[in-house]
Amino acid sequence: MATEVSRRRAWVIAARPQTLPAAAAPVVVGVGLALDAGVFAPLPALAALVGAALIQIGTNFANDYYDAVRGADTDDREGFTRVVASGLIDPAAVKRAMWLTFATAIAVGTYLVAVGGVPILVIGLASVAAGIAYTGGPYPLGYHGLGDLFVFVFFGVIAVTGTYYVQAAALVGGGVPVAPPAGTVTTAALVASLPVAALSTNILVVNNVRDREEDARTGKRTLAVRFGYRFSRAQYLALLALAYLAPFWFLATGYGIVALLPLTTLPLAVDVGRTVLRETDGEALNPALESTGKLLAAYAAAFAVGLAA
Repeated sequence: MATEVSRRRAWVIAARPQTLPAAAAPVVVGVGLALDAGVFAPLPALAALVGAALIQIGTNFANDYYDAVRGADTDDREGFTRVVASGLIDPAAVKRAMWLTFATAIAVGTYLVAVGGVPILVIGLASVAAGIAYTGGPYPLGYHGLGDLFVFVFFGVIAVTGTYYVQAAALVGGGVPVAPPAGTVTTAALVASLPVAALSTNILVVNNVRDREEDARTGKRTLAVRFGYRFSRAQYLALLALAYLAPFWFLATGYGIVALLPLTTLPLAVDVGRTVLRETDGEALNPALESTGKLLAAYAAAFAVGLAA
């Protein structure tokens, strides 16, 4: 029985549930925006949430597998446990789980394609391909300093605007669209995606600051490795600034003072920011990593309420 529990726990570790705020946050914001615009559609929103979570988990499996087989996870690793490198789960099993999870995400996506048409098909396939290419394939994005851009685009801009789009497209009707129907991709959705993109990327920034020394030894050329701690800390602060400036655009365009509700999360942002600016070791940055995820979740919830209200 202990072995069974241990194996179950290992799969939970591999899925990394602490990263799921990065999957849920853009959907929550997209729903808040849809409620304000009067285009909220529950089934497309739910499918977007499930699909986003599956892509996040599939990407986590891919990272665990490919980092281990590439030798990027060593005994000096200060981050959370990796199940392949630590021998908890066989590499082939994690690879199978990766493909199964992505296949399930594609299956869920078939409903969204029926609603959103060709744009969602392109977005879905690109998201799965990017999730694999983050650490796998001939040119792994995360190993060449492109991980931050990947997260910003796919877990921010595309995720928020895509969530809004499938809800708006569901109400338009008229068959499977080849291109986005008028009014289904808005400036407000694009601006709303920027804070989510920024805070999601900051989760990766903290991760890369923590792992900079190990990544440098194993040939993983993240932005922290390429440009150093000072650059990454400036990057973290710049992304925080973007997140907390975006609500003022909504205030200026008629959403009312309630659009500034995300500013209530500033104390948490300041607290985590202090740690990132001062620390480099896993003992301090592992809690900061989790706190950045909590910041993203809290900000997204407040932002969604502000937009909807």
